Amino acid sequence: MPFRSFRGRPCVAALLAGALAWPWPAAALTLDEALRLAEREAPTLAAQAASQQAARSAAIPAGELPDPKLTLGVQNLPIEEDDRWSVNRDSMSMRMIGVMQEMTNGDKRQARVEVAQAGIEVADAEQRIALLTVRRQTALAWIANLAVERKLALFQELYTENRLFERTVRARIAGGKGLAADAVLPRQEKALLDEQQDELQQARSSARAALRRWIGAAAGQVLQGDWPRWPTDTAHYQHNLQRHPELAVFAPQTRQAEARVREAIAAKKPDWGWELDYLKRGNHYSDMVNLKFTFDLPLFTGSRQDPKIAVERARVTQLEAEREARVREHTWALEDELAGYQRLDQALKRLDQTLLPLAEEKVRLALADYSGGKGSLEAVVEARQERIRTCLRRIDLAEQYAASGAGLHFAFGDIEP
Repeated sequence: MPFRSFRGRPCVAALLAGALAWPWPAAALTLDEALRLAEREAPTLAAQAASQQAARSAAIPAGELPDPKLTLGVQNLPIEEDDRWSVNRDSMSMRMIGVMQEMTNGDKRQARVEVAQAGIEVADAEQRIALLTVRRQTALAWIANLAVERKLALFQELYTENRLFERTVRARIAGGKGLAADAVLPRQEKALLDEQQDELQQARSSARAALRRWIGAAAGQVLQGDWPRWPTDTAHYQHNLQRHPELAVFAPQTRQAEARVREAIAAKKPDWGWELDYLKRGNHYSDMVNLKFTFDLPLFTGSRQDPKIAVERARVTQLEAEREARVREHTWALEDELAGYQRLDQALKRLDQTLLPLAEEKVRLALADYSGGKGSLEAVVEARQERIRTCLRRIDLAEQYAASGAGLHFAFGDIEP
């Protein structure tokens, strides 16, 4: 059997097999479908939706007065002599029923409304953060699964080549052109392929489990699609930097903290309350009505209200500093991601244009030397293994390139205005 039977380009062949030759079922899982399922299935989004609803519900009573209180009682009940425990015989004994209402000052109530409204905005911003996180993690999990499947498809092509390789070596030995020990090398190569394939099967299980975290049972479907690519508009990403949800959330958080400052300041203004009571006396005496008012006396503001105001103002300062730190962190992350994305792009081009062709040429030359009696079969095996490593490296780089693009897109590109 001539050596040209296994001189093809296994990397390209395996990728074509992985991308085109698979018999896709009706329920194949594309990246877009995975993202759609994640938005519907991810528990974190359901939890955040509940948080949004809670914030909206909490805003409804924020500016309301406290509930009124019903008062019931007996006043001036005798406990000695003949009239003891009687509510009718003594002129001072009265049965009482009334209503009491505390009147929180308007500034405090308005500040509470502002705190609640800002809480809704915070919950909305946190929901956008959660959505971007889910979409990014789902995309990364899908890409990791695709990389494993591409490697496994490559190994099927390598197994085919190995069988052709073994038959060719045996044919040369039978024709007296090879050493008997050469028959061991193809089997050793297969054993190494088996070991690597076992590792890939384990990686497939882990990758599927990671994807299942985000989309549930649909993670078991066969993947469909090629490596995703997103536009890499640096100016667009830099423009979106300031509108990133993780930065945008600081605006409502700051408004909420400032409203709490105003609420603490409003505590210096006294709240008041009123109470109206109807008092029923004995049959021989006239009934009565009581009306009274109560007022808070914030006399010790230095040890009560002022420290609370200082606490809330410190929180405002804290948020401003945290936002600046987060802006710097995201600026660094964007520059680092862009640099990494460009490096991976160049590495992929170099591998496709230089390293892969050289690895394949090395295999051909080693085969030619062995065929002409000038080289050893060990050199052929080493060249083949180097080509395998290069093919696997190509898939790894493609995965890293797609994952880097996903990180950029879902961190700085896929942001609603």
